[in-house]
Amino acid sequence: MKVTVQYFGGCPHWKLAAERVRHVLRDLAKNDVTLEYQLIDSPQAADRARFRGSPTILIDGHDPFAGEDQPFGLSGRVYENRGRSARGSD
Repeated sequence: MKVTVQYFGGCPHWKLAAERVRHVLRDLAKNDVTLEYQLIDSPQAADRARFRGSPTILIDGHDPFAGEDQPFGLSGRVYENRGRSARGSD
């Protein structure tokens, strides 16, 4: 399995999201998991990568948190967390 954390420079939440992903992967203790980071540095790169905001977490290239109507682009990402909105990965 490949997990990718996508982010743009200046995103205040991507490092926390990456830390939480590393924590989860460490708890899984699987040797067949790779973790990569992908800097999205332009609107064109965001379109090519189908980037839906920073931070984005992909699992084998799939964004399990994205809705079909969510636009691509350089923006912050808001996740739902047990009924509460969470900006980034807070």
